[in-house]
Amino acid sequence: MHIDREEPVGNGEAEHMDEDIKEDTPLGDIPLYRPHFLGMVRQKAYIFDGDGSFYNKDWDFAEPKENEFCWYHVELPKINQKLPLFAQSLIDILCPPLKLQDILSLVSNGPLCSNVNGALVFRVNSPGPPTSNYTFRLAARVTENSVITVSLGRVPRLGFSPTSKSLLSEIPSVETHSSGGPPSHNGGDEKEGGGFVIREHVLEFLLTMNHSEEADNPVPESVSNLVVHIIDTHVDHLQDVTTKLEIELDSVELELDKGGFALKKQMLDDRRFPKMHLNLQRILQVIAHGEQVFPRVKEKCSSKKWFCSEDINSLEELIGRLRRLKESVGFIANRVTAIQAGLDSWQAEQINKKLYYLSFLSIIFLPLSIITGVFGMNVGGVPWTEQKNP
Repeated sequence: MHIDREEPVGNGEAEHMDEDIKEDTPLGDIPLYRPHFLGMVRQKAYIFDGDGSFYNKDWDFAEPKENEFCWYHVELPKINQKLPLFAQSLIDILCPPLKLQDILSLVSNGPLCSNVNGALVFRVNSPGPPTSNYTFRLAARVTENSVITVSLGRVPRLGFSPTSKSLLSEIPSVETHSSGGPPSHNGGDEKEGGGFVIREHVLEFLLTMNHSEEADNPVPESVSNLVVHIIDTHVDHLQDVTTKLEIELDSVELELDKGGFALKKQMLDDRRFPKMHLNLQRILQVIAHGEQVFPRVKEKCSSKKWFCSEDINSLEELIGRLRRLKESVGFIANRVTAIQAGLDSWQAEQINKKLYYLSFLSIIFLPLSIITGVFGMNVGGVPWTEQKNP
């Protein structure tokens, strides 16, 4: 469900607004400029009946009926913009009923878990560049009958999309890139005989996922189920990114084993492994935020009457998964460090070989330069010459 509440204001209109504002205009009467990417912000609203069913809902923040609860989700675009512009987008979307303090607690960077205006607010936002695949931002505001979440880009398996027929329920045949044929929107084409043909790149994407996109996505029956679902998808997203990075590292190791001088020189020039190490540090930062926030979320939710004890146990399992994921990322970081150390030693060997050849050239040309210097001196008494006087 996509709702575009306001049209973005262009640069020309903003300049025209600047001309209309006079110096004596009160501060409260100055219009706020809307970010030009406001139309790119995706909004989804759901209402759950508590019996395993959900429906799309209007973006009105109306109070649900008894035994019902709502979920409002905002996806910020993955573009390079300053943090105040993202905050301005949330102000346009969530105010009212939220206040400025609520907005700032959702969009700010760093870990947080506290009670803000009577609601439980937690976030695990990392301060990296928004366009990076290793920058994660997820914040939530939880009350007894509603949940408001903000994420940067799409989080896999976070939303709900009921489908009557899923590609994962079929046994398809794999079609390689050489087979040709037009691409499919859902990743598979239907054969004349009723079977499915799945693209090779789609199968490769499914193999990098730590979870199934559609099968393992039950509809929550309470707010506590929804909170566990949000944290679960966040941990799965971290696991997927880590798995892809590990697969990329495996392929690079194979290339290094088969490659020669040119490949190693190219990897050193591109700074391939320092960049990969930086991405791993960003993932470790988000995992560290989760280790700080999620135990506090479990502690605060355990005192809530509307939070189920089974979901408390689920939160404990997710915290354990996060700690194991931190160990896996640490192992990958050690592998990257070892490969970079191997490349550095190879580069040192190449430099030593060049110095070795240069020393041979020095042995050949050093005597010649000495003889040339001796016989080129304009002084008397040089042996084997007739120079008696300088």
